Amino acid sequence: MTDPHDRSNYCYRHPDRQSFVLCQRCGRTICGECQTPAAVGVHCPECVKEARGNAPRLQPQVVGRVRSASRRGAPVVTYGIIAVTVAVFLLQLVTGTGNGVVTRALAFYPPLELVQPWRAVTTMFVHGSILHILFNMYSLYIFGAELERQLGRGRFAALYFLSGIGGSAAVALLAPGSFVVGASGAIFGLMAAFFVIARSLGGRSIQLLVLVGINLAIGFIVPGIAWQAHLGGIVVGGAVAFLFSKTRHRSKHALQTVGLVVIGVIVVAVLLARSAQLVGLF
Repeated sequence: MTDPHDRSNYCYRHPDRQSFVLCQRCGRTICGECQTPAAVGVHCPECVKEARGNAPRLQPQVVGRVRSASRRGAPVVTYGIIAVTVAVFLLQLVTGTGNGVVTRALAFYPPLELVQPWRAVTTMFVHGSILHILFNMYSLYIFGAELERQLGRGRFAALYFLSGIGGSAAVALLAPGSFVVGASGAIFGLMAAFFVIARSLGGRSIQLLVLVGINLAIGFIVPGIAWQAHLGGIVVGGAVAFLFSKTRHRSKHALQTVGLVVIGVIVVAVLLARSAQLVGLF
């Protein structure tokens, strides 16, 4: 476990903010507010200033606003996922949330995965009720925004979608006849990642562990909840976060990329193999 008082775990400009992100050029630890996206990774304010020099630049107003939000460390991936999910749910309301055309086209059903592989991803944007989407999007806002600031946008996106696909893989293994909608697998992956990262930074995480345990238990007690997706999300999200915690430094970023690819290949292979088995290919 990392020493919680180790200054390398805190933003060099904001010493009260823990972070998991390093400047790609100089290796300084930077919080979300200090991150500027670059072609590879993110840069700190000093490296950005050095690269840009003092030359003024004119840019369209909309582009300027987006870049300004990006420089302020706004969790744009989190907000983007929420926006797309809400838009899809509005389409569901128009066409029918239970058996409407949007729901049927995007929901996850294990036997169809081999011929319609997008369903393991699109199911994260489809929900069964207003209460369902409210719970998931609120959880995404709470956990996602903070994780995105700590991990950076690329790592956070990988964590979210791998966790969601992991949830689908678990459903295929444990409940192959289920018709599943929702981002719960991804959300539970974020909770697991939050726990792992908090532990790696020396933080206290008992309350979060209790919260995850309660929500996981609800899935076993209340009918109609795909607890299998929750379990799969926890396993994959925890594995991804553990990988991040062990490959934090710039010298290990190549290993981190390889690790993400390996996790992704394993999850997708399990998913497709199970789907092939369900349709009788082997």
